[in-house]
Order: sequence, then structure tokens, then C-alpha cells
Amino acid sequence: MSSVPIGWIRALAIALCLLPLLSSAADDTTNGAAAGLAQTAAPLVVGNRTIVVFRATLLGYGPRARAEGAERRIEQLLKDGGAGAVSSHAIPQGTAIELDGTTVFVVTPRDVDEPAGATMESTVDEAARALELAVKEAHEQREPKRIMIAIGLVALATLLYAAILYGIVSARRRLIALLSGALKSRAAGFKVGGVIALHPAQVFRSVRWLLIAGSWLLALLATDVWLTFSLELFPYTRPWGEHMRGWLLRKLGEMLDAVIQALPGLFTAAIILLVARFLTNVVAGFFRRVQTQRIRIGWLDEDTARPTQRIVVFVVWLFAVAMAYPYLPGAQTEAFKGLSVLAGLMISIGASSLVGQAASGMILMYARALRSGDFVKIGDAEGTVVELGMVATRLKTGTGEEVVLPNAFVVANITRNFSRESSGHGFVVQVQVTIGYSTPWRQVHAMLLDAARRTQGILADPAPYVIQSALSDFYVEYKLCAYAGPEAPSQRALVISELNANVQDVFNEYGVQIMSPHYLADPEHPQIVPKEHWFAAPAQKPDK
Repeated sequence: MSSVPIGWIRALAIALCLLPLLSSAADDTTNGAAAGLAQTAAPLVVGNRTIVVFRATLLGYGPRARAEGAERRIEQLLKDGGAGAVSSHAIPQGTAIELDGTTVFVVTPRDVDEPAGATMESTVDEAARALELAVKEAHEQREPKRIMIAIGLVALATLLYAAILYGIVSARRRLIALLSGALKSRAAGFKVGGVIALHPAQVFRSVRWLLIAGSWLLALLATDVWLTFSLELFPYTRPWGEHMRGWLLRKLGEMLDAVIQALPGLFTAAIILLVARFLTNVVAGFFRRVQTQRIRIGWLDEDTARPTQRIVVFVVWLFAVAMAYPYLPGAQTEAFKGLSVLAGLMISIGASSLVGQAASGMILMYARALRSGDFVKIGDAEGTVVELGMVATRLKTGTGEEVVLPNAFVVANITRNFSRESSGHGFVVQVQVTIGYSTPWRQVHAMLLDAARRTQGILADPAPYVIQSALSDFYVEYKLCAYAGPEAPSQRALVISELNANVQDVFNEYGVQIMSPHYLADPEHPQIVPKEHWFAAPAQKPDK
């Protein structure tokens, strides 16, 4: 028995003692119609048992004064050691309740709780019955033998209760060990298409939580029975035990009844959501065919099909939630409505930037400014578009980095798209050099085109070309424009690196000095690297 968790006993006992009291207190405070009357009502309590509640003034005495006077008279009669006979008879003011032939209090018609369905007869009968019980309990308290018997019964009940808790905990541990092993082996063997449909860890967690919940429910029921039995053994605590008797089962029954009553609404809401899911699947299939060009619509193409699908799906789910909302349990209560308003306010305030980003994403998608696979430069970021989402655009730079740009930033900045050529081939690669006026421009053109031909990944069609972008004071600016293949746009950085290396090699081969980035005067000797020095240490010449 020493292994029984004492914390369980204390927690469960305190919880079950407080819950009925809190429940009754909550019921009293929420009864707005009787709030004003409750301020003037005064209960007559004898030995922790409520006999009657006074609500009216009688012969100039208010409810509290009547209750205090009746309590003093009853206590005095109990001290006198009478037989404790309770009787009642009618008087002009109402009905007089007598104890051993002495009137102790009077029940008037205005003391009747008519809103609760009480009558004068039922109120008098309940008051007389409660007074008889209070008198018997007062006599019982004066008998030490009965108190000692009650203490012994409580001790035996506590030992039995601790044994039950110990059994529940032990049974739970054993069941978890046995069922988890069996379910793990079965879940591992249950496969669909060669894939495990149920993960053993998930099955174990589900079974474990079910067993824990069941053990707590059994422990609560055992605590309810033990606590009710123990309280009813003593006269002073007997009213508490009577109030607790069956309280937990009643609450569980009310919860089960509420669940059963909510089932039709939940069933209707589930049907609405299933229809919405079916419609979204139909919509997704339609737009998937538009993306693959199986269906051609003039105003819709493969770039705008995805954002349009998102909008349509969002609208469908929005209408589905609006239609299913009234059928949810508690949807018509003020608490549920207030919570919905609070949630909507929090979303509207906290998601304002998110809505702005989503709107910017829709602008980018419908403007067809970007598409997945394009090589772009946005602000200082340059890379291949790998995802054009509702909130952010992701770029891969080709140097091991991924850049995430908010869509609002993309809309607000200039976007250079190196892949949006009319012929649709790959992406543009550009190299700019400055050469002095003493070098024939036709030779420079030929050398740049030769460097492009030596570079792997540069396409022959469309053919590379050279333009003279400026005639500066000391040199001519040449720009080589070439196209790389679309199969690996993320390798653009490597292609540019190889192209720059080939440009240097070609110019060195023909003894032409590159004047980039600035040219001030002709050097005494051309600044070129002879071919025999191209692989100076520690560089190594590749084997051919």
C-alpha cells in the first residue's frame, strides 16, 4: 500500500469536494432573475443542515433575524434534551413548525420559492423533514460510540479505497506494457503498398492516453464513492455527502446527453465539410489540367491557374465554414460568439501584414512577372526562383544559399528576369570588359565569341553576340551576351565563373590587355599572362 500515490488521493478528494460546491455556486450566481431576492433571503441552518430559507418579513422581523431567532430556539430545545418530536399546524400568518410542542419558526406564503416550482405544502413538508433529520443528527453527535464506529468504518473504507487506487495504477501499467507490444507488432505488419500505414509510436501514444484517461475516470468514480460514504457517516458532514451522492454520475450523464444532442448538428456540419472537400478536389483536378495544358482557356494559363485555384478553394471553404457554423455545439451561446469575435479581431489585427504579403503574391502571379525556374535579380538578391508562394518568394543563388524575399518587397523593387527571352531558351549570361582604342573592335568581338564557345553550358542557338555599350574617354566598353541551357539554371554562377576564366585565357592568348575596371594610361608592357605561365604553382595543368 505504500506505493499508492498519496497525491492522487488528495487531489481527487479535494477536486470532488470542491466541484459540487463550485457548481452550485455558479448556478446561484448565474440566476439573474433571483439575484435581488437572494440578497434578502436568509437560510436557517442547524447542525450544518439547511432547514428552510426565509424570504419574507414577519411581525417586523426580517429574514436574517427570523433565521437567527429560530436557530437559538432550536439549539435551546436540543440542549434541554427533549424527545425531538416535530409537528406543524396552520396559523393566520402561515404554518408554524413546532419542536416538542414549542413553535420554533413560521413558514409564510412569501417564503415559498415559487420561481423554482415550490408550493406552500412542499415547503412545509421539506422544512419539517429537514428539522427531524437535524434533531436526529444532534442526538447522534452526543453518542461517542456511534462516532467511534463511524471512524472505524472510514478507516476501513480508506484502506479499501487505497487498494482500489493501487490496483488501478498497477493494472494501467500492465495494460500499457501488454497492449503497446501487441499493437506495435500488428501495426508494423499492417502495410498498404509496402508502406507502414500505422506508425508504432503513434499507436503506442494513442493506447497510452486512452488507458490513462480510463484509469483517471475509474479513480474519480472510486473517490466519489469513498468520499460520499465517509461524509455520510458523520452527522455534521452528512449533508455534504448527501449533496455529493451521485453528483459525478449526474455530471457524466449530462455530458453524455449533451454529446448525444450535439450529434445531429455535428453530422450536418460534417456533411457540409465533406461536400466542400469534394468540391475542392474537383476544382484542384480542373486547374491541374489547366496547368498541364490539357484544358485551354483564353483568360487562364499555366501561370495563373495555381493562384486562381487557391482563391476558389479559399472561397469554397469560407462558405462551408459559414454554413457549418450554426450547427456546431454551443454556436448560439454568448460565450461562443464572444470567442469568435475575439478570434476574428486578433486575426484581423495580427494578420494585416500577412494579408498584404498574400495580396502582393497574387499580384506577382497574375502579372506573370515571375515563374518557377526563372533566373532573376531582385534588389541585391540574384538567383533561380524555386517557389513563388502566397507570402514569400524563394531564390537559390547557385552558391549554396537560399534567399527568402517577402512578396511585398518583390513588388516594391525592380525585378530583372534573365530567363524571359522571347524564344524561351534558358537564361541570359553577360560579361562586360573594357578594352583600349588601340585594339581593333572586330578582334575583341571575335575573342569574346571564342570565349563563349569554349564555355560549357553556353547555347549555340540562340547564338552569343557582342555589343559596344559605351565609347568612354580611354576605352571601349564591350558586353558579351550569351544564353545558358534551361536544364540547370541554378548553375548560373558556375557558368559565369567559367566564362570569365575563358575570356581571360583568350585575351592572354592574343596578347590583348583588359583595361577593366579603370584605365588611366598605357603601361610600359602589356598586362597579360603568357600561356606558359597559365599553370604556375600551385596550379596544376589538367590531363588531356
